Amino acid sequence: MSIDTETARRVAKLARIKVEDDALPALAQEFGAILGFIEQLNEVDVDWVEPMTSVTPQRLKRREDVVTDGSQQTAVLKNAPDAREGFFAVPKVVE
Repeated sequence: MSIDTETARRVAKLARIKVEDDALPALAQEFGAILGFIEQLNEVDVDWVEPMTSVTPQRLKRREDVVTDGSQQTAVLKNAPDAREGFFAVPKVVE
């Protein structure tokens, strides 16, 4: 796939990368090479490859999904500038 210098300029701007005008042709050529490699990867037959989470076989650890409050209320409220009755106290902002 061919990328022109204007497209390279636009991609550099979107990526917020400062590229001098004389470096744009080389950048466009690099983008073209990258897209060519991606096209090569699309030609590979991977129908027989199973999805995996790691290159080494491993079993993910499981734990029971239990909701807890963390039992940290007093420790958290120690950080509050103003806490009343077990809650953060904030100034009234709406009349």
